[in-house]
Amino acid sequence: MEVEAFLLCDCATDQQGKLNILGAFDRLYARKIPAIHPACAVAVRLRFSKFEEGEHTMKINFIDADGNSAGPALERAISIQMPENDTSCIRNIILNIQGLRLNKIGEYMFDFAMDGEQQACLPLKVMEVPERATQE
Repeated sequence: MEVEAFLLCDCATDQQGKLNILGAFDRLYARKIPAIHPACAVAVRLRFSKFEEGEHTMKINFIDADGNSAGPALERAISIQMPENDTSCIRNIILNIQGLRLNKIGEYMFDFAMDGEQQACLPLKVMEVPERATQE
């Protein structure tokens, strides 16, 4: 299995195998903590080879810099069946998140695993909004 894309974005959709992504980002600015990011999505595009047909279990976790769970998680089984005469196939997975709560300034990570093995990490940095310099 190959991870072709693993993105945090404003919005993602899957239309008949076409992955549509809007506004990919890796940092957020917060005026106060806890901060609530109203809506975002984690989008994953996977390519499987013929020999990987069958049942798999995928998991996405959101963790803080200490490795503790910090929010939404997704775990589900996926069945891979190769179309006739094809040597590979894709699966798009989208985790829509409403009201992502960020309890502290710092680094977070979305961790993606397939069949219990980590495949990719997606960092998210939460920073304070910089104060404007005052002019005299």
